[in-house]
Amino acid sequence: MDKSGIFVGVTVGSISVLIIFTALFILPAEPDETTIQMQDQINENEIQMQDQINEINNIILTKSKTLSLIEIFEKSEPGVVRVNIQRNQTDNETGGVGSGFVFDKQGHIITNAHVVKDATKTIVTFLDGRSYHAEIIGVDEYTDIGVIKVNADLKLLNPLSLGDSSNLQVGEPITAIGNPFGLSGSMTSGIISQMGRLLPSDSGYSIPDVIQTDAAINPGNSGGPLLNMRGEIVGINTAIQSTTGEFTGVGFAIPSQTVAKIVPTLISDGEYKHPWIGISGTDIDLEMANVMGLENTLGFLIITVIEDSPASDAGLIGSNKVIEVEGREYSIGGDVIMSVDGIDVRKIDDILIHLQRGKAVGDEMILEVLRDGRTTNVTILLQERPN
Repeated sequence: MDKSGIFVGVTVGSISVLIIFTALFILPAEPDETTIQMQDQINENEIQMQDQINEINNIILTKSKTLSLIEIFEKSEPGVVRVNIQRNQTDNETGGVGSGFVFDKQGHIITNAHVVKDATKTIVTFLDGRSYHAEIIGVDEYTDIGVIKVNADLKLLNPLSLGDSSNLQVGEPITAIGNPFGLSGSMTSGIISQMGRLLPSDSGYSIPDVIQTDAAINPGNSGGPLLNMRGEIVGINTAIQSTTGEFTGVGFAIPSQTVAKIVPTLISDGEYKHPWIGISGTDIDLEMANVMGLENTLGFLIITVIEDSPASDAGLIGSNKVIEVEGREYSIGGDVIMSVDGIDVRKIDDILIHLQRGKAVGDEMILEVLRDGRTTNVTILLQERPN
């Protein structure tokens, strides 16, 4: 019985193999048109199915990285520090309080430039309460980024991961950790309200490409991390817009993209040299467009070209005439910048963001300008911004 069963199985198998090979043998040497079309359709369906699988896997991967607020706090709190500064002999150690976060295992800590600028004494306090004197390594007032360093126990140095702020979207949830009003380790949450803001600063130059958020930020939060829902740093909490000095729903943070560009140079050189064009002017509004006979309100009108600047060397032209229309004075006759390196210019922000993100001292930049009714390209060699 057993032998018979085995024999039958082998026999059937042999027949099956024979049929398969026979079928292969009698196939025509070249497939007909119908067969080719069917195979093409099968291949196309397989590609579409694989694309769908990849998309689903990416969604699952992204969601799997998303953390709860509790998880983000537990993950990040050990890397957030309190920064106390003293600027003169009459201040005590609680006279100035800010925040910061650990950047690397070498003891570098990132904070705001305005937190540590002109400090005569800087003290960093970690989560467990241990405090260390800090050395100021470098500050960049033009981006409000400061780097200090402590010689602390290696176990206390828990660097936080930098995320990519260029991937942020308006409406995306975020969270902030810091020391508002000296209350150490405080966490708030909110959303990304907008990107690419221009933030006025005491340096005389506005800070470009700034993140706007509604996460509560108050005095003492300056220098602390703004984190995405994967616990990655996407910004440094920097300022608020308020008439009272307290948070009113509009906060600002320096994007991590800027941090990644500036901080390594601050660590190595103590300073960062920013590129500069050497112009001042105004965005084109509707009334100005009508006065100048422009088709739309895009572009930036150059009013002044600073002497011995890159703009002057490149031959850019400022306004040479002022006219009055319905009681308002308009400067006209200057070049209108329409694009930089192929990027359309809607307003001055677009120029400054491009300089911040993609340019350095010594780089060339191509400006498309509207001059006397015609467009022309002007190549400018970027120089270091004067103090």
